[in-house]
Amino acid sequence: MEKDIIKDLFEGLKGEFDINEPKSGHESRFLKKLNATDVASVETKKIINFNWKPLIAIAASVIICLGVFTTINAQPEVMDLASVSPEMSQTQDFFTTTINAELKKLNSERSPLTEQVITDALNRIELLEKDYQKLKTDLTESNKDQRVIYAMINNFQNRIDVLNTVLEQIETIKELKTNNDEPKNTL
Repeated sequence: MEKDIIKDLFEGLKGEFDINEPKSGHESRFLKKLNATDVASVETKKIINFNWKPLIAIAASVIICLGVFTTINAQPEVMDLASVSPEMSQTQDFFTTTINAELKKLNSERSPLTEQVITDALNRIELLEKDYQKLKTDLTESNKDQRVIYAMINNFQNRIDVLNTVLEQIETIKELKTNNDEPKNTL
């Protein structure tokens, strides 16, 4: 059916087609025009195809670097007691060593009788440690305020007091156990 439509179309256009021979030099004129449009299109393509991607990538990298740099500089380093002075560094080392030694003693005393007391003590130590972390932030923000330094030292002392109290309680529990376990000599 399509062949009939195409055939009918060409038959209807019969006599309207230019079937004369082109003038001499037609091919060279055509090639000149074709080459001229190719050169013009290549030049426009060079202008249009300027590649912005590398410039955008460089600009994005610079912006990211600046963002990271300002973020790092905006957050001051959190100070602790050791960063105040050499004496405070020695004080912090002393307290840390003492607390670690007391924790080792406490853990060596673990038994079914003392488990609850030890767990409670470790929970209190953990709360004091969280308070100490807040004090470190306060020290940084207050620029080494003496009140914050005293609070930090007091925090260390409170931790040692908790550990000593618990160790004393454990000794009391042990004594009560041995007293209850001894045979009673009654006459």
